Amino acid sequence: MGSLALPKSGTVYVDTAVVIYSVERHALYEPLLRDLWACTGERLDLVSSELTLLETLVVPMRLRDAALQQAYEHALLDTDLRLLPLTREVLCRAAGLRAAIPALRTPDALHAATAIGCGCAGFITNDPGFRRVPGLPVILLDRFLHEG
Repeated sequence: MGSLALPKSGTVYVDTAVVIYSVERHALYEPLLRDLWACTGERLDLVSSELTLLETLVVPMRLRDAALQQAYEHALLDTDLRLLPLTREVLCRAAGLRAAIPALRTPDALHAATAIGCGCAGFITNDPGFRRVPGLPVILLDRFLHEG
C-alpha cells in the first residue's frame, strides 16, 4: 500500500466517505488515512461540510446503533476536524455547479462548493466524479492503494 499524497500545508477537505472509512475502520482505506488524521492541526487544517454530519448519521439512526452514531458524532464534533456551514453563498455556488455539470448530484455539489469556498489545497474523496469540478484539487484514495 502506498501513502496518501497530502499538501505540505493548508486546508484539506474530506468528503463523507473519508469519514466513514475512518470511523468504521475500512480494511483498505483506514490505514491509508492514518497520516491524514495525524497531520490535522499540526500542518493541515482538516475540514468538511456540516452536510457530512447528516450523511454519516442516517445509517446508525436507521439501525438504532447508538455506539456507531456516537462514534460519528465524536469524529465530527469532538476532534480537530472543522465542519463548515451550509451558507447562502455555498448554496448558490452549488447551484451554479449543478447547472454547469448536470451529472453532479446535489450533495456532491454542496461538498464541492464548500471546498471551493474555503480554498482547499486538497479534496480527499474516493469518487472520481469530483474530477469534473473545475478548480477542485481532487485526491482520489484508490489511486494510492497499490502504490508504494
